[in-house]
Amino acid sequence: MKTRITTLKMLLLFLSYIAFTNVSTAQNEPFNCDYSAYLFQYNDVYALDLASGSSFLAAENITAGNVNAAAYNPVDGYIWGYVSSPAKSIVRIGNDFSTTIYTIDALTSGNKYVGDISADGMYYFKAGGSTYYTIDLDPESATYTELTSTSTLSQNISIHDWAFNAVDNNLYAVEKGTNTLYRINPANGEIRSLGEVPILSGLDYTYGAVYFDASGRFYVSANQTGTIYVIQNVQELDGVTAMDSNLFAFGPASSSNDGARCPTAPVLQEICDNGIDDDGDGLIDCEDPSCSGFGNCAVIDPETSGANRGGLESNNRLSDAILKRNYNRLKSNYKFDRKNAKKLKKTSTYGNRNPMSDIELENFIPLTIIDEDYVIETSPVDLIDITNATEVYGVDYIRNEKAIASILALKTENGVYEHTKYICDRLLGAELISVSTIEINDQQFIKSLIRNIDGTIEFVLSFSAKVTANDSEFSIESHWNLDQYENNTEFYNFQIWSNSVDDLYTLGEELLRLVDVTKPITAYNNSTPPAVFVRKGTYLNGTLQLEIVNTNATQGVTFSSVLRATETSNQEDYTTTINLGGNYITNTTIDTGNLFDIGFRIGDGVAIPDDLFLSDGPWGIDVAQAETTLESYEVTENTNIFDNDVFPIERNINLQATTSTYFSAYRALTARFQAVDLTQYNGLKLNASGNGSLQITLVKQEIENWEEQYKYTISLTETLEPFTIALESFTNGTGETIELQDLVTIVFSMTSEDGTVQTKEMNLEDIQFVNENILGTTDSDLTPAQKLKNFPNPFNGVTTLKLNQPSTSVQITVIDMLGRTVDTQNIITQQNGTEATYINTQLQPGVYNYIIIDNTSIQHNGRFIIK
Repeated sequence: MKTRITTLKMLLLFLSYIAFTNVSTAQNEPFNCDYSAYLFQYNDVYALDLASGSSFLAAENITAGNVNAAAYNPVDGYIWGYVSSPAKSIVRIGNDFSTTIYTIDALTSGNKYVGDISADGMYYFKAGGSTYYTIDLDPESATYTELTSTSTLSQNISIHDWAFNAVDNNLYAVEKGTNTLYRINPANGEIRSLGEVPILSGLDYTYGAVYFDASGRFYVSANQTGTIYVIQNVQELDGVTAMDSNLFAFGPASSSNDGARCPTAPVLQEICDNGIDDDGDGLIDCEDPSCSGFGNCAVIDPETSGANRGGLESNNRLSDAILKRNYNRLKSNYKFDRKNAKKLKKTSTYGNRNPMSDIELENFIPLTIIDEDYVIETSPVDLIDITNATEVYGVDYIRNEKAIASILALKTENGVYEHTKYICDRLLGAELISVSTIEINDQQFIKSLIRNIDGTIEFVLSFSAKVTANDSEFSIESHWNLDQYENNTEFYNFQIWSNSVDDLYTLGEELLRLVDVTKPITAYNNSTPPAVFVRKGTYLNGTLQLEIVNTNATQGVTFSSVLRATETSNQEDYTTTINLGGNYITNTTIDTGNLFDIGFRIGDGVAIPDDLFLSDGPWGIDVAQAETTLESYEVTENTNIFDNDVFPIERNINLQATTSTYFSAYRALTARFQAVDLTQYNGLKLNASGNGSLQITLVKQEIENWEEQYKYTISLTETLEPFTIALESFTNGTGETIELQDLVTIVFSMTSEDGTVQTKEMNLEDIQFVNENILGTTDSDLTPAQKLKNFPNPFNGVTTLKLNQPSTSVQITVIDMLGRTVDTQNIITQQNGTEATYINTQLQPGVYNYIIIDNTSIQHNGRFIIK
């Protein structure tokens, strides 16, 4: 691991050195079998780390013509290639990327794009067809740099690169279209088919860059997607025994390209079950794509997240927007029903629209091209109310009843759509495994590989179509940074995610074709991905903890941010520097102080920077009823420091409203309304003041009906008081004990008990989930709710509640099946304080839960039915 990273680092340091020296004095030293692979594209050179798929631009414009048929020469340690200009010429390239041209008159003219060099320095190269050429590149030979033979392969195969295996000194190549692996004897041109490469079955890519390592592993890169595949021990294959092939990494797409690498240099391999990052790419065991399908590691084809759940969280306004959307979905018992969703059908007008007709987002959706069983509409139309989208259309592609891909199409009229998956997901528990390029229509787009918090894998592609030329043409834009898009312009925005990079490519290609059918695409304006990016990050107790991937050995980056301490506070700027030291992986901690949300950028001022946005689970308020008026609302920082062994609800809240019904404050535990496992805790602790009863609702993900969520009520006074509530005190009327393996949010509600206009206030501080070991108490110190019975039940006008212990008076709160407080009464007890008579004066027939608090603040609950 250290060798590989040091090689990349030293190469960058050397390049930095020669940039400040006179190039004419360069010594043109050989590479001498370093660990990098080199990808030539036109006349630029990229250094590629096969283990991670990461690459960086090592040198630009190294020759006047384009370089192809690139190969490492084991005899002299240089890289050689065929150049398009001057004609009939080859080029020698040193490790400083200075070049020496050799023109060989005996060569035919025309491009030669397939080539490699044997262990004894013989350069074998060819163009299309079956003719191949041999040039002697052994400096000690009498025929050095001369054409020594022109030969013919035993059959014509469609290949775009070949490579020597140092184990058996044969050439190997994979054919486009058939995906057949061939072994080629360079001495006589005999070709032997070794069979179709299993991992490539069904694909139709160009394999323009191939490489070997010292063990005879053959690495094959697909031009269009950049995916790197590996075939194990090709020297042992006989065309009959099974071929061992797999994914290896996700690298950059390329065209007019060729690969060169020292075949005796090892490539570090991830061992998939030892808990160690063996290949130094920051991914351990099953996290590494090269472990796909090995041992206990799943094949990379899980279900995607679906378009109905997407579309938010790229800036500070949207953190509040997604909270409101998910809270409203929760209250209305919303759940997307895939079985009853509309299925799209391919019509006779598919892909053949009239350009003069109105544009409908549905017409951009590809159909029947990725072997899906069917496509369903999953449009998250609630994005229109809370984002800058004016039209929304989403679909999921279903295969074997599993979502394998999704497309979210959105129209915006005042700039690009303001959300991208890759900006936020990393700080919400997801990881950016890699970011590289994918090539569609000879244009390079940015592709991302994201591992979600639930373990699912998604390949992501985003681009936008800008209306130009008086509404007659489209210009395609794709950028990592949203501020690179033009403002105040109409866009059609497309976000594609899939569990397969091959399906991602196919969907992107077809979607661009459908865009072009609608209005011709006349221009592309695409950016490159960032060379330094945050793989993952978390916020905890005033610090950001980041894992940074540094693909170009940058020494340091600037961290520039805008943050808010609370939901209601002003934005503040914060800037610092992060020392990377040229390392590939850096784990760093940024002391931001307590915060609610932060948007930040890291960059070296040269390459494309990386942008991220983080929001803690936000506070929200529900004062939407016509009978409710918000008087004041403020969120403040916690002044007390929480213990390490509690689950804190950061930030305090003060809310005052006038209502004749109810109002609520709610706090999501995560920005995405994701469930959090709190089973290690047994109590909820807070300081609270106000006036009247405060109902606390713990919202669990598994409970679909709002009225069945667990609740508890406390009485507030003007004095700030501490409360410690046993979680078993929370009830939903079923008698079941709450289990907090999936808590999503906490809701605090206050109600006008008699339906008159009242002013209510809640002041909540230092809310936290705790357990009894931290409290230093026993179960008896926590106050569980006690069950009550009433008779008659059902009843019409009056029922008697039997108390568990004597009390001179009680307060009863009645809650309907929607979770609303519908009645509150103070009742003087009878029968020596053991019975309380409840008189119904306003409630309609139905099922109700009730909570009684006695004069010792003990809470009791039960359920009755009014007939």
